[in-house]
Amino acid sequence: MQTLDQSDRFTFLHIDLNSFFASVEQELHPEYRNRPLAVVPTLGDTTCCIAASYEAKALTIKTGTQVGEAKRLCPEIILVQGNHNVYAEFSHKIAAAVERCCPVAHTPSIDEMVCQLIGREQEPPRARKIALEIKQAIKDDVGQTLRCSIGMAPNRYLAKIASDMQKPDGLIGLLPSQLPRAVAHLELRDLPGVGAKTEVRLNAKGITTMESLLALDRPGMHKLWDSVWGDRLYHWLRGADTGDDGAPVDSGVQKSLGHSHVLGPEHRSQGGSWAVAHKLLHKASMRLRMEKFYAGSMGVTIRYQLTREQAARMKSKKHFSGIKHSSWGMEARFRDCQDTLTLLSVLRSVWQQSPQGPEFERPFFVGVTLRNLIPESEFQESLFGDEGNRGELSATMDKLNLKYGHTTLHFAGMLPARDSAPTRIAFTQIPVQYGVDYM
Repeated sequence: MQTLDQSDRFTFLHIDLNSFFASVEQELHPEYRNRPLAVVPTLGDTTCCIAASYEAKALTIKTGTQVGEAKRLCPEIILVQGNHNVYAEFSHKIAAAVERCCPVAHTPSIDEMVCQLIGREQEPPRARKIALEIKQAIKDDVGQTLRCSIGMAPNRYLAKIASDMQKPDGLIGLLPSQLPRAVAHLELRDLPGVGAKTEVRLNAKGITTMESLLALDRPGMHKLWDSVWGDRLYHWLRGADTGDDGAPVDSGVQKSLGHSHVLGPEHRSQGGSWAVAHKLLHKASMRLRMEKFYAGSMGVTIRYQLTREQAARMKSKKHFSGIKHSSWGMEARFRDCQDTLTLLSVLRSVWQQSPQGPEFERPFFVGVTLRNLIPESEFQESLFGDEGNRGELSATMDKLNLKYGHTTLHFAGMLPARDSAPTRIAFTQIPVQYGVDYM
């Protein structure tokens, strides 16, 4: 009888929800099930799909496919405008279902969770049983259409890789005794952290396949990446635990927060874009206070749509929607503050310095970011106190907006955009609920 290698254990489970946004829509709307569906930020042909059901993926429609192209590939495709609040609620429900089987140790994004196994849980049969219990708990507690792929491995990096190896509804384990040969068949782009630009750089250095990457020794990997990342990757791919398990190094200090928005056609003007920027700042300043920070600078970005003639004679970029554009940005520093009225005056001052002329008459994207954050505990009060009771005014607005919705009470400048720029779908973080809204 063959005995199991005692070193063959799984330390991490990586749970990847399959076509999460699209699956939520199919769970809420039974009539959408087994039909091609795409979730979109706005209902317009120039925008892109942010999620696609597996029925749509079978027709080569995926995240990033332009809506007009998706309609060409599948005229009967169902297009649903994404609802950030609903996806956040489902994510929390799924986390609770997973917790019923195994504690969630880390949440990399809204559709991913990581569990760390301990003791006898690490034995492959027990780890597999826990993974199957997680799948069933999600179906029982949240919905039948919500499937997940689970990767089991000795470190987090490999667990994430394994979760992508079989979709949908997959369950793959990478045992130490099988490594690194168990990943030798993958493409370089299958490695987390290796995108298109990195792949080109690796190819230029003679690394074109996973086999050629795995053939390098540790010094060779360090030289290839020219950083400690190469050393880490060498060990991760062989099943070792380096202490950070593939997680990004987090300084523990939040540096910025903000919001951005692709403008709807009705707001692609100077007045419309200002109203949207005003609303973005309204949301950001409220978050600033809820998360107990003060900001010391503000960055503003505007992108302007160009005509074909303008793009031909100017330096331009191409947005993922296909729009050719030019960009302008500016950062302003100020005394640390967190009240909306002071931040609004900064935004107005920056906005007045935005470029003028025929090339800047069609803004289509606005971003507002508050930077140089410091915790409230480190803020030094002004000798003159709360000038104009601005802090009290913001606190009063927050009370009402938390109770009735974050646009209940606001300054008049954002009125034309009050119902636009909804909270964006979060790919890289779990949204936080403040009062009745997620932000």
